Order: sequence, then structure tokens, then C-alpha cells
Amino acid sequence: MILVLLGPPGVGKGTQASRISLHYGIPHISTGAMFRDAVARGTEFGRRIQRYRIDKGEYVPDDVVIEAVRQRIHEPDCATGFLLDGFPRTIPQAETLNRFLAEEKLRLNAVLNLAAPIDDIVKRFSGRRVCPVDNATYHIEYNPPLQPGLCDECGAQLEQRPDDDPVIVKRRLDVYNEKTAPLVDYYETSGLLRTVDASREPETVFGQIVALLEGWQWHI
Repeated sequence: MILVLLGPPGVGKGTQASRISLHYGIPHISTGAMFRDAVARGTEFGRRIQRYRIDKGEYVPDDVVIEAVRQRIHEPDCATGFLLDGFPRTIPQAETLNRFLAEEKLRLNAVLNLAAPIDDIVKRFSGRRVCPVDNATYHIEYNPPLQPGLCDECGAQLEQRPDDDPVIVKRRLDVYNEKTAPLVDYYETSGLLRTVDASREPETVFGQIVALLEGWQWHI
């Protein structure tokens, strides 16, 4: 199963991607997490990424993203499928994804578009917390850790990401609307798109996703 997850920043893609990954046994490939990890580890790729100021909400050029994703999907854990989160972000990226899936004799099975009102998204940003060790994502209201302020998996102190600052949030939403929102029309035309109401509780949203995928077996 090969899936793409769309939706504006803060809509809950990370939470749903983790659940989808566990439920279907496919890796969650988050380009944002890949980039932050590379920067934190100080790799050559990370130093290259730093030039694009992703902490300020700017996008990484298509060719750099495509190179990273192409390498990642050739790793052994992707043999039975994968979930892409943060890629594609532009129509040229989507067209490139189609080409290199075709080269590998693979095909995209479904595109899930998570949608929620802007006010809900801003509220989610203000309460989001992230583990600096394993990138697990929580929310102080919608998806709190078992112990306040601590990661369930490793016990590390949770942090608020710099790009969750309201000023940067607005910039990220503006960039999303300009560059990524057109993908909704692109994938709707292809017949692969299904939109999910992401304004509800995470468990309810996940139930919608599973129902859509299980009821759409002819694509999977």
C-alpha cells in the first residue's frame, strides 16, 4: 500500500500518520522529520538543508526533496509500501513521484486530504509538543502524553517547535495555500483523493480514514 497524506500544517497529519503506519504495517516517511533529523545530526545533507531555513517555514527546493525521498523509499522497510507525509508538496513533485513509482513498477493507491477550519489549526499549533529524541508528536489537549510534559516512549522532556510560533504558523499556512493546496485539485482529478474531516477527535478521524481505505479496496 502506497499512500500520500495531504493537509495544512497543524491539521494532525503526524498523529494520523503514526496510526496508519502501525495499523497497516508500513513506514511513515515524513520529509519534515527527515530534514530536522539531518540538521540535528549535522550531516552533509543537513547542512545543505539549513540553507533553506525550514525553521522559518520556507520550503526546500523540489530537486533536494525528491533526491531525499527517492533514497528513502529504496530502503528495505518500504518493500511492502509506505506513507508519504510532506511529499509531494507541489504539482511538479507529484508528477515526479508518478514517474519514479512507474519506474519501480509501483503505483500510488490513495491520497488522504485532512481538512479543518483555520481556527482549529491555530489552536492545535499552540498546544503541540514534540519529543526531541524520537519525533513523537503530542497535543496538550487533543493527544496528551501519559505524564504531562514527557514522551510516552522514551521519557524525554517534550518541546514546542520553533516553527509553531504564531507568526511562522501564518507564513507556513500562506505557503501551503500557494504551493500545496493545488494538489487537492490535482489528485481529485486523478480519482485518488479522499477528504477527511480532521476537526474531530483523533480517534474519530482515524476511524474515518480506516473506513475510507477499507471501503476502497479496489485501489489497494
